[in-house]
Parts: sequence; C-alpha cells; structure tokens
Amino acid sequence: MTTATPPTGSVHFVVGYDGSPPASRALDGAARLLQGRIGRIEVVYVAHLSSLAMLSPGAIAEMEDDFDEIEQELRAQAAGQLRASGPAWGFARREGIIADQLIAAATAIGEAHPGEDVAIIVGSSSHATRRVLGSVAVGLARHSPVPLIIVP
Repeated sequence: MTTATPPTGSVHFVVGYDGSPPASRALDGAARLLQGRIGRIEVVYVAHLSSLAMLSPGAIAEMEDDFDEIEQELRAQAAGQLRASGPAWGFARREGIIADQLIAAATAIGEAHPGEDVAIIVGSSSHATRRVLGSVAVGLARHSPVPLIIVP
C-alpha cells in the first residue's frame, strides 16, 4: 500500500473575487486545493472605475462609496463561503485593471514569501462575448508570471 506524501512548503492562492458564480467556483476550488496543505487564500476584489466616471469628481466620490459597500458585502460573502472549509485567508481590495491587480497581488505575496508557491485562481466566464472578446482569465493567461488556475 502506498500513501501520498503531503506537499511540503507553503502555498498562497490569490483568488479574483466579485461575488459572481465563476468567482465563487474559483474560491471553492482554492479551498479544495488548500486542503491538507499549509497555506493561505488571499481573496482579492478589484474595484474598477469606468473612464466615464473618472471625468467627474462627484461621480468618483459616489463610486468610492459604492466600492466600500461592495467590499463589505463581498468580504462577508467570502467569509460565509470559506467558513466550512476553514482555510487561513485574507481579503484585500485593490483598484485598477483586474488582471494587472491580481498579478500585482501575487507578485507582492511572492516577494514577501520567497521560496513559497503562489498561484492565481479565477473562474471562467460562461458568456460567449467574454470568450470571444477576452476576459480577465485570458489576460492573465497571457501575462501572469505565476501559475494560473482557471476554474470552469
């Protein structure tokens, strides 16, 4: 009889999270991958200002308030989703282009924890327009310096 040797070293998963079904599947996938391992999940919500909102100072202030509210809702949703599996996790809000910010988060974790494994996990979109025109997952696949896991 052979037994599997548990993985050594710590692993960090950066999960792009916006509360959507694909993001929820990605978070579930990260929790499953972390079972039996030492590591942490960093749940990352990326707030993105549209170019139209950036034209008006009033619109920017209103969007910032909306982002604060969304952040709190998503943090609570992620906590509820991870409660049963119990992995170590954190929540961060970043602002900017989603793929760029997920890469920046993964890079920062890698720099803070040299020698430990870091990967980005995102959910795939089922919308045809996303598959044709591109998505966060496609952008990450082209530019990510760390392993990328796309959860169907």
